[in-house]
Amino acid sequence: MIIGIVAGVVCFLAATSLKTALGYDDSLDAFGVHCIAASSGALLTGVFASKEISGADGSVNHQLWGVGTTLIYGFVMSFIILKVIDMTIGLRVTEEQEREGLDLSLHGERVE
Repeated sequence: MIIGIVAGVVCFLAATSLKTALGYDDSLDAFGVHCIAASSGALLTGVFASKEISGADGSVNHQLWGVGTTLIYGFVMSFIILKVIDMTIGLRVTEEQEREGLDLSLHGERVE
């Protein structure tokens, strides 16, 4: 329960205050929700791990190694995927499509 409460508070702060402070654009709050909450939950698992209950000899250091490895892997793979997309179809729409609106220019959707 403590992990859930802490992860929820940290997640809320990351999706609101951290995003505002750093000025990054994340309309779905994927970073604040998935990255920050998952990382804090994983680290706290090491804090509350008990060998008597789980049988595992875990610690915060093990969790920190796992979270760090996952973050690096995710960053590297995302970077590679973005580069491949950029080289093939591109990451940005044209200025005209942006002005017209993506719903209309890409999907043909109109508000009626």
